[in-house]
Order: sequence, then C-alpha cells, then structure tokens
Amino acid sequence: MGDQEIGLDPNGHKAGLTGPIGYWQTTDIRKTVQSLLDAGAEVRQDVRDVGGGKLTAWVKDPDGNIIGLMESPEKV
Repeated sequence: MGDQEIGLDPNGHKAGLTGPIGYWQTTDIRKTVQSLLDAGAEVRQDVRDVGGGKLTAWVKDPDGNIIGLMESPEKV
C-alpha cells in the first residue's frame, strides 16, 4: 500500500531471526552501518543486494535491538 513494502525471508530463522525486522530507508547504507558500528552496534547481516539493486543490512545495538537498514536504487 502506498510506499510501504513487505518482504518475507523464509530462511530468516537460519540467520538467527526470531521475529520480524523493521527496515529504515537510508540513502547511504554503508555510511549508516558504519555510524551504528561506531556507536557500539554489531553487524548481524552485512550489506547485500536482495534484488534489483536494493541493498539491506541489519545490526544489533548494544541493548540487543535489531535495526534493519534498506537502500533503494535511484529511480531514473
């Protein structure tokens, strides 16, 4: 609906997921991941292309919260 996207990962449990992840849109995913690492987070899924140039990653913050990040390809 609208700009909302829903993606399902049927193998998320193999990566240690126990529930859904909300993803924050960013314009520079690598820079955002590095900022979170500098603040004490740890990478749980490195940046990867999930299709069509869309990049995702997720980190765990010092309190144990999973933070998902997403960078969409520029529309021409």
